[in-house]
Amino acid sequence: MTETATGAGMEHRVPFDPYAYEFHEDPYPTYARLRHEAPVYYNAEMDFWALAAHPDVRNAFRDSVNLSNAWGVSMDPSSYGPDAHKSMSFLAMDDPKHMRIRKLVSKGFTPRRVNDLSGRITALAHRHWSRCLEKGEFDYVADFAGLLPMDVVSELLGVPESDRTFLREQSDLLLHREEGVLDVPEAAVYAYIELHKYYSAMIAERRKNLGDDLLSALIIAEIDDDETGEKTSLSEDEIVGFMVLMVVAGNETTTKLLANAVYWAWCHPTELGKVLADVDLVPDWTEETLRFDNSTQMVLRKVANDVEYGDYTIPAGHRVLLLVGSANRDEDVFDDADRYHIGRDCGQSLMSFGMGTHFCLGAHLARLESNIGLTEVIRSVRDIDIDIDRAERVHSVNVRGFAKLPMKVQVR
Repeated sequence: MTETATGAGMEHRVPFDPYAYEFHEDPYPTYARLRHEAPVYYNAEMDFWALAAHPDVRNAFRDSVNLSNAWGVSMDPSSYGPDAHKSMSFLAMDDPKHMRIRKLVSKGFTPRRVNDLSGRITALAHRHWSRCLEKGEFDYVADFAGLLPMDVVSELLGVPESDRTFLREQSDLLLHREEGVLDVPEAAVYAYIELHKYYSAMIAERRKNLGDDLLSALIIAEIDDDETGEKTSLSEDEIVGFMVLMVVAGNETTTKLLANAVYWAWCHPTELGKVLADVDLVPDWTEETLRFDNSTQMVLRKVANDVEYGDYTIPAGHRVLLLVGSANRDEDVFDDADRYHIGRDCGQSLMSFGMGTHFCLGAHLARLESNIGLTEVIRSVRDIDIDIDRAERVHSVNVRGFAKLPMKVQVR
């Protein structure tokens, strides 16, 4: 017999607050307790469920019928609701709406367009990293990891260089949460308004002067409507929603990936030595960082129909967190899961980009940026030293990484 949220035995035995700064500093002991003691977890005080075990997270990603994206993927009350798609685009939609937008976006966001960026990504990485080397001591996030992904997204969309610092600042404000604040802060609301205004003006200008960038491709993209058979295209709000999603999903998560990779290699000198000795191991470095400490730690789903996990029935209407960070450390799936091991074969078990119909459209671009950026770093240095006492983490429910990572390097 299964139990529901109101049934006996559902008091939460493990303290788990996704907003707690202490949890942000190191979530993995909490994840381990959840997997062992409460893999299907319910927090009555905050009224949410969480899935911690790899098989449950994998199955939840694949279940787009009972678990809905339509109310968004964040617990923040202001982000969770029927209008979530306005800031999260098709990430906050179910089929058939989700598939319509994804097909239209895919018309412009093609693998060829991404691969054609390789040379430009390499040039941008070289330019930013060369400035870091000239400084000798620098903030790896502010001077490199935070610049490269925003420049790449901006190159795709056709954003001029003079505006990129502004967009990066708004992106930071969208994500950061003050301690004890359980909703979207005022600064994040204003940041979203500023981004919406900027991109709306950009779309209006681009309609008059189409180019060969992704934004122009989105403006002219058309597909046949499955119901009417007529051509359908993206509305202005749909384009803006995707552009905002690119800033957050395409910029911030890759920034955190680049910083997490360097940080964990520094924490494990033997692993750092591997990539210092063999630059061809950089893709393995990216993959192990995605597993060991992924930028995206958790995503939310709304339960559309009663669904069973373990011995419990999660009722329709409830919220459930898919704990990606926990799934990637599940010792039943990954040998020696708490060990950072560059060269590990994860097979098809990595949960970092999701699975199923909502598999991350930007996964290839994120890997490409990480591999190129980390290659630029590692081929030019003999050693890395991080000033961990001055490092600062980002505090966000969904995203894990560094806001500041002071560093100096020994040049080859």
